[in-house]
Amino acid sequence: MLSDFSERVTRKNTKNETNLPLTISSKDGLVDQISYFNKMVASKDISSYYLLKEGEYAYNKSYSVGYDFGSIKRLDHYPMGALSTLYICFALKRHNSDFIRAYFDSLKWYREIYMISAEGARNHGLLNVPTEDFFQTIHYLPQDTREQRKIANFIITLDRRIDAQQSLVKSLKKYKRGVVRSLLSPENCGLKEVQWQCDTIGNLGSFIKGAPLSKADISETGTPFILYGELYTTYHEVITSVVRKTEAVVEQVYHSMVGDVLIPTSGETSEEISTASCVMLPGVILAGDLNIFRSTKIDGRIMSYILNHIVNGNIARIAQGKSVVHVQASEISKIEISYPDPETQIRIIKVLEAISNRIESCEKELNHLTKMRNSLLQQLFI
Repeated sequence: MLSDFSERVTRKNTKNETNLPLTISSKDGLVDQISYFNKMVASKDISSYYLLKEGEYAYNKSYSVGYDFGSIKRLDHYPMGALSTLYICFALKRHNSDFIRAYFDSLKWYREIYMISAEGARNHGLLNVPTEDFFQTIHYLPQDTREQRKIANFIITLDRRIDAQQSLVKSLKKYKRGVVRSLLSPENCGLKEVQWQCDTIGNLGSFIKGAPLSKADISETGTPFILYGELYTTYHEVITSVVRKTEAVVEQVYHSMVGDVLIPTSGETSEEISTASCVMLPGVILAGDLNIFRSTKIDGRIMSYILNHIVNGNIARIAQGKSVVHVQASEISKIEISYPDPETQIRIIKVLEAISNRIESCEKELNHLTKMRNSLLQQLFI
């Protein structure tokens, strides 16, 4: 049982030993609320919170996508932190801590939580898991500490490889943003021979709205189609493949032309509606709340880069609304941009495509490593 190798932690932050409020992310573990949310969601007074120390564990009973029965995470990144009393905290009495951390990452303990949680019962979005029953859950673990150490060392090595790959992807994306700003900003561009032109977006092309389709129109076969919400969840700046299909029939005007630039008309934040993507595929149905920009004067890929990296702040400023923000094509049309001559546009696209291909390759490797880790964790434990 869990109580055989751990004990509950109930110490409080009474003396305000820490002013660091923590939260549990199923993906990132125990993290600082301020860094994670860009704000503090805990009470100003956290003296009544649990005081969790480095190496101790906490169970978040809140369910999320892929984590139906919550998450158990170890405090690794800080010497101590304050955690809401809604969490169940505990410290190990025995077993290798790195091994136990890997075990709880495997989700093999879910079957025990399933047995003790009241089906369908929720309290403030949390599973109804009694604390006493939680510590009575059964866990099948190897008792040989040498075996535990070998397993832990292997997972730690793999985690370090994944961390290095994540850092590489992050650095490449940062590098690409810098290259875009350099090559597409007249004041920063080092190519002296470039001829720059300046005009409003409205004078460079025209806008139409997306087809009146929604998620309800998704099917397993039919014509590829794109929904507006996928621009900031699924696709990159240049779209070369599409994940959805639909049997719906729409007018030809809603079928993509190579080089169409897509901008959401609405979103939860101004950043979301500042996301632009260029479709490099013909005949894709463009559906939902989309502003679709078409031009014969500027390459759609260049326009996408300019919108995302050069004038994205301008779009954010003209957004309207609070819980849901909107942007009108008529307002986007008024934004003035500078763009290079056609020959330079092609040269810039080749440079950025090379960087994008490198990023895509590194992301595929990262996904492969992550899937391998998850698969191994499921196989290592009973």
